[in-house]
Amino acid sequence: MNTLDTKYIYRADHVGSLLRPEKLKKARQQFSEGNISKAALKQVENEEINRIIEKQKSLGLKAITDGELRRSWWHFDFLEGLDGVDGYWSGEGIAFKEKTTKSRAIKVTGKLDFTNHPMLEDFKYVAEQAKNHTAKFTIPSPSMLHFRGEIDPAIYPDEDVFFDDLANAYKKALNAFYDAGCRYLQLDDTSWAYLCSEEQKTQLKNKGLDPGHLVQKYLETLNRAVADRPSDLKITMHICRGNFRSTWISSGGYEPVAKEIFGKLNIDAFFLEYDSDRAGDFRPLRHVNRKDLTIVLGLITSKHGELESKDEIRKRVEEATQYVPLEQLALSPQCGFASTEEGNLLSEEEQWKKLKHVVEIAQDIWS
Repeated sequence: MNTLDTKYIYRADHVGSLLRPEKLKKARQQFSEGNISKAALKQVENEEINRIIEKQKSLGLKAITDGELRRSWWHFDFLEGLDGVDGYWSGEGIAFKEKTTKSRAIKVTGKLDFTNHPMLEDFKYVAEQAKNHTAKFTIPSPSMLHFRGEIDPAIYPDEDVFFDDLANAYKKALNAFYDAGCRYLQLDDTSWAYLCSEEQKTQLKNKGLDPGHLVQKYLETLNRAVADRPSDLKITMHICRGNFRSTWISSGGYEPVAKEIFGKLNIDAFFLEYDSDRAGDFRPLRHVNRKDLTIVLGLITSKHGELESKDEIRKRVEEATQYVPLEQLALSPQCGFASTEEGNLLSEEEQWKKLKHVVEIAQDIWS
């Protein structure tokens, strides 16, 4: 465990995932073909995680991650590690604009719980390497199991019982990560962005789901999960509109859910996507009514390598101060660079330049 105060606002931050290095991709392929052992694959993972951790430190980032290098997906890998959840090849991927993912899916086949999750060891490895930096770990929010998972009605005929067990499983998860030394945990969530999209809400209704009901159930479950957490455990949330091979799924500003998430969700910070017109304007931030809530503005895109104008980014941060004081703001890319192992369409060198760009602009604004 490191000694940094993780309730401190990191003015330059990042969402977490990083491009998978070619060496790691090759090792994964070799492992899948049975040509190297699991131990050999883990050794490559460790080497590459060590390298990217040192790179993050050299760029001036205070909170560092393992880049999710041990994962194939930002959400399924963690969710499959919960008791009562199984992954399977569905024959149908997640449809993005112009691209579709591999056909992975998850289903709830037993009672939910959190007992012996493999990612606890993944976090401990990051913490060992972090030293005097903060080891940040990212997991999907509890909403994602309901939003993406197939739930066996024989196991959970009562929706309320499902959400009760989900909240309790995540409460155990938070405590387990804390006991492992984690003081900065990020919950990644696409459901809130879908609930801001008229197109996606129509699709939900066509499936027999009530978007308004989901808003209330997700808010309630999240707050129950984070309730009574240790006072020095920082919980943040990244709200994503989809990120696969530099494409996306949903559009729409935060207004439809702004009152609920900014006014009622009991977390420490939001990472918000603001890199394109699809995200809408800053006006929904008027619902931020807590002085201890940080808004991390995702003004730098992770979808391509071209660097944004520093002056333009400074202007946009100033625009956001119409609704949230500067001391409650921070800066980051709008999303990770590789929500899945395939990664976005830019080079690793361009990725590092993007993160350095974030650090330099943040230093100019908050120095």
